Amino acid sequence: MNPIPIDKTTSDQISFTTFIIGEFAAAYKMSGQNAYRYLKRYGGMDYIADCWWALHIDNPFWAVRDIYKVCRNNGGYR
Repeated sequence: MNPIPIDKTTSDQISFTTFIIGEFAAAYKMSGQNAYRYLKRYGGMDYIADCWWALHIDNPFWAVRDIYKVCRNNGGYR
């Protein structure tokens, strides 16, 4: 069975999402799995999906800070 091809934009979005979850995890001393759960619970994943194009051209430090602020505003505690 051949994999379903995906377009470049989708591939770039997936690559950025996996990268930024790792950056978020490192910044807040979490495992990748816990970072994903935290982001999913407090709206960070939705923000990344909606705003990835703007986030990916920013410095990763500032992108992580923006994502943190979204999570914090949605009840996140870190």
